Amino acid sequence: MSKIVTKTMTLEEAKKLGIDSWGRWECEPSTFDWEYPEQETAYVFEGDVIVKHGEEQTHITPGMLVSFPKGMKCVWEVRKTIKKAYTFNFPIE
Repeated sequence: MSKIVTKTMTLEEAKKLGIDSWGRWECEPSTFDWEYPEQETAYVFEGDVIVKHGEEQTHITPGMLVSFPKGMKCVWEVRKTIKKAYTFNFPIE
């Protein structure tokens, strides 16, 4: 996988995946470079983010399960404070 994969789901569906045991992270509006040392899967509770990767960009909003591939370099543009649960090596289909 070399692209970001997204899937819309309800909080109840996400809880069935075990997000209550995942790490938590939040970030105020800002722009920064990021590289994923491992595959990361996150469920977004709140926020509005554009992730630019290569010539593509992904718009991330609440209710999305998002998978970032290992080794991906990108730029995060946090437009509205993001709050997410995340874990590693839990790819989505």
